[in-house]
Amino acid sequence: MREGGSVAKKAIVLLSGGLDSATCMAIAKSEHFELHALSFDYGQRHDVELAAAKRVARFFSAAQHRVIRIDSAAVAGSSLTSSKPVPKNRSMRRIAARIPSTYVPARNTIFLSYALACAEVAGAGDIFIGVNALDYSGYPDCRPEFIAAFERLANLATKAGVEGRRMTIHAPLVNLTKAQIIRRGAALGVDYSITHSCYDPLAGGVACGVCDSCVLRKKGFREAGVEDPTTYGNQRGPRKDRKWFAL
Repeated sequence: MREGGSVAKKAIVLLSGGLDSATCMAIAKSEHFELHALSFDYGQRHDVELAAAKRVARFFSAAQHRVIRIDSAAVAGSSLTSSKPVPKNRSMRRIAARIPSTYVPARNTIFLSYALACAEVAGAGDIFIGVNALDYSGYPDCRPEFIAAFERLANLATKAGVEGRRMTIHAPLVNLTKAQIIRRGAALGVDYSITHSCYDPLAGGVACGVCDSCVLRKKGFREAGVEDPTTYGNQRGPRKDRKWFAL
């Protein structure tokens, strides 16, 4: 309920448990949506992120947190869902050079499709996703063009859209750098110590410190001027980029 007794609008928030999705949830909360968190167990090697998602949903007092299981065979071919090695110790130039092996085929399309179905069932007209097209690993389904295209699809392919109850896909981080995302989240009170970003965590879920996601996370905190609360298990970095690995 909003102040004054009015009913808050519902929003489906895609929640991985990472830095970006936690910030996205904070933004949705700041806009007075009733939060319905949606996470996925798709056979990811970094499934400790699901525990982080649970912590984040609890932190923001989400009205609901649903975890949907997807057969990992349906999203095979990625180093996040197979025994292929996760890229590590790469410079920012190499990270940005090409789409990495951690790309999961059509992942955001699949996730948004589930979110769209959940939105119709819940009577929600808003979906939040924390994709980012600046400090990211080059995934094609993190670009603004993709979000705009999916929103058009959402309003063509649903009963709600056809009946004039517009579906809106919110991607508030899409044009922000990682540092800007962290500053925005810090201003909204996000506790980043409860989030998880590492693609290949060590024993106990400790962040490896050298995968692409850890590199981008470290770089973001450093450039934001915000203390990084993450414990990293491996602080070794490529010679040219060693400053990006400083805690």
